[in-house]
Amino acid sequence: MKKFLFVAIAALVLTGCPSRPPEPSQPPVTVKPVPQPEPKQEPQPPTGELVPQPPKIQQLDWLSSVQPLVNQMLTAEGVIPGSVLLLDSVKNSTNGSLQIAKATSALYEALASNKAFTLVPHAQLVTAKQTLGLSTEDSLGSRTKAIGLARIVGAQYVLYSDVSGDVKSPTMEMQLMLVQTGEIVWSGNGNVIQ
Repeated sequence: MKKFLFVAIAALVLTGCPSRPPEPSQPPVTVKPVPQPEPKQEPQPPTGELVPQPPKIQQLDWLSSVQPLVNQMLTAEGVIPGSVLLLDSVKNSTNGSLQIAKATSALYEALASNKAFTLVPHAQLVTAKQTLGLSTEDSLGSRTKAIGLARIVGAQYVLYSDVSGDVKSPTMEMQLMLVQTGEIVWSGNGNVIQ
C-alpha cells in the first residue's frame, strides 16, 4: 500500500494538480504604438566632393624684368658684339611655382631684339642636347654640361638665369660666362616686376 500511495502522490505532482480553482481568463490587452513626432529634415550637403580652389598664378612682367639686365650685359666690358650666345632656360629657385617658360621666352625676345648676340636656334639646341644624351627639357644646371653643349653648337658665351627668393617678390640673377675659359664676364640681378 505504501507503494500505491507513493505512486498516486507522484502522479498528482507530475500532472500538476491545482490547489486552487482556475482564474477566469482575461481578454488580451492590445498595445497601441505611441505616435513618434516626425524628425526634422536637415538639409543634406551636396553628394559630390568639394573641389578646392586652385592657387592663383601670379602674373609677372618678365620682359620688363629682363630688359634692364640685358641692357647692362650688352654694355659690359669684355662682351664682343656679334658672338654666338647659348641661352639656358631660366631656373626657378624660389619657394613656389613660377611660369619659367614665359621667363625664358621673354629673355630670348629681349636678346633677339638687340642683335648684339647671335642666339643659338632652339632646333639646333635640341639636336645638340640629344647628341650629348640629354633630355630636351634639361636645364643646364651644371657648367660642364653647358660648356660641352656650347662647344658642340659653336657658341662663345652661355647665359645662366636664376629666379630666387620669395615667390611673391622674386629676384632674378644672370651670369654671362665665356665658354673658352669658363670665366664669368658679367653678372647682374634685379627684382622681377609684377
